[in-house]
Amino acid sequence: MSTPVLPRRADGATLACLFVLSLLILPARLAVAGLPLSLTPAEILALSLGVVWVCAQMVSTTGVAKGGNPVRTALFVYGMLLLAVYGYTTYLYLPSDELNLADHTLVLYLGYASLLLVMCDGMGTRERLDFVLKAVVIGGTFAAIVALLQFRLDFDLTEYMRIPGLRHSSVEEVPTVISRSDLRRVAGTLGHPIEFGALSAMLLPLAAHLGFQARSRGEAAARWWICAAVIAAGLMFSVSRTAVLGLAGAGLILLVGWSNRRRLVTLGAFLVFLGVMKVLTPGLIGTFYNLFAGAGEDSSVIYRTHDYPFAMREFAKSPIFGRGLGTWYPFKHQVFDNQYLLSLVETGLVGVLGFVGVIVCGIVVALRVRRMSTDPNVRNLGLTIAACLVIPLLGAATFDLLSFPGITSVLFLLVGAAGALMRFERRDQKDRTVISSFHEPADLSRSLIAVTGNGHGSARSESS
Repeated sequence: MSTPVLPRRADGATLACLFVLSLLILPARLAVAGLPLSLTPAEILALSLGVVWVCAQMVSTTGVAKGGNPVRTALFVYGMLLLAVYGYTTYLYLPSDELNLADHTLVLYLGYASLLLVMCDGMGTRERLDFVLKAVVIGGTFAAIVALLQFRLDFDLTEYMRIPGLRHSSVEEVPTVISRSDLRRVAGTLGHPIEFGALSAMLLPLAAHLGFQARSRGEAAARWWICAAVIAAGLMFSVSRTAVLGLAGAGLILLVGWSNRRRLVTLGAFLVFLGVMKVLTPGLIGTFYNLFAGAGEDSSVIYRTHDYPFAMREFAKSPIFGRGLGTWYPFKHQVFDNQYLLSLVETGLVGVLGFVGVIVCGIVVALRVRRMSTDPNVRNLGLTIAACLVIPLLGAATFDLLSFPGITSVLFLLVGAAGALMRFERRDQKDRTVISSFHEPADLSRSLIAVTGNGHGSARSESS
């Protein structure tokens, strides 16, 4: 008689996957109707994750991790800094519109923190962590397919994705398809082509990791390579300088850590991909070349750099805590296409240090896991997460990254994944230590028997 297979109980990975799919499949411009705040379904799910995490911390039967973790510590410090900024700036006078935006921004950051905590503490096994990362890649592939339709066919699927209970809003009133050098710049299901390009650059190393991992395990790897190709094409269709810079930074990290064989395979695949893109989309490669060759005369680059003195004057008015979370917004103030400048103005030095500290902590933890582990797949995942987190660190210098919930959510998700990976590796090392100490007394007793003789036989010979 066969034992019935019980259905898997929903856990943190299940909830995180629901969040990821709602984030990347539903258009970023769809918000829940009837709320006093403009919140998307993904943002409401993120806040719900926080409620679940708090409840799970109060009991010991859910399997949620407890105890110290460097990622959680970094998040706590960042959260306390943001609360200090919020308290200081709202204690002073703020216009009603800016005060409302500060409240809204604080709610969004609470959702990001909840997502990080569930990723860090709610993954029961490494397989469940892989499950979430696979969902991220699949969601990114769907967004890239939508971008492909926008770019090749001038067909915006998001215009037809209308769901009861959701209203259509705008993200800084920027269309999902804009032009650059006679080419369409597309955003897929995200809010802006730059955000979509940077997000695609973050997901491409993850898709490649899943392909390499499936191959090493003898599993079907073709699906992940197809996802990687589609995401790479979406990155190209964003026609974004930020995406290329970020991917170059991530690629440098990966090439340093990869074997020579993997470097050659990746280089060959990259050249083939560029050749295919040049044949299928004439002018696209040339446009990317001109983006960098003529950067000194590019209007977008000039616009990004001419506002440095103005930003420094605003920063000098409140250098420690800034003027308030989310209070520097378009239509009222000059736009800073630089998250570091924007954070200096809004949250001061403490906000910038906290933001950079969370990302750097994720990178360091991921690289530390790579050094600690002996499993090649775990080592590669640690390297991949570190490479992915380099992209927002670079991209924050070229656009206001934290103004876009899509890429910000994936950033916090990957930092949480680094914390989960560290927890798994520490647990594995502890188990290995326990097993080793369990066998040591037996080995010692056998050594003593070999030296002193065979138990009772030796005693009898001595007494005789």
